[in-house]
Amino acid sequence: MLRALTRAAAQHAALLPAAAGGMGGAAAEALASTAAAAAACGGRAAWLRLPAARRAFSAAADESTESITVTFKDEKDGTEKTVKAPMGKTILEIAHENDVELEGACEGSLACSTCHVIVEDQEYYDKLPEPDDDENDMLDLAFGLTDTSRLGCQIVACKELDGLVVRIPSATRNMAVDGFRPKPH
Repeated sequence: MLRALTRAAAQHAALLPAAAGGMGGAAAEALASTAAAAAACGGRAAWLRLPAARRAFSAAADESTESITVTFKDEKDGTEKTVKAPMGKTILEIAHENDVELEGACEGSLACSTCHVIVEDQEYYDKLPEPDDDENDMLDLAFGLTDTSRLGCQIVACKELDGLVVRIPSATRNMAVDGFRPKPH
């Protein structure tokens, strides 16, 4: 089992050259152990469900990274903010990096519905992968659910989503599953 995990970590580290390049020591070990955990849990989708601290060594965006444009519309105050979003980041991460108020109480671990967003255009919604059962369960708890609702932690920026517009509902419900409540920061 350990040998299989080590092989999987090596394969996943090879898929993340931007993160692995130039790393040494503890950082490279953390990347390898995180990639192994993701592989053991089922790959990329499980990678997104790892706590933020475990994802810290994902392919970090820098000035040379390709990006797309995402617009956030806040229903609370009617403001709009258009940002450059590095590909590979989630809408939740992009919002937090750009001071957009999108809660994300569980830090993207798919344990709440506080990062609920509404995709404005059906065409963009149709480009997204189908939500899995875990996401659908959390969406059932979301405030203001619509036909184009998704969790921001599950939408990953890619070329096909350039120009994406998402609405942030005016309220959230933080109804954790199985009694799990994230600690406040």
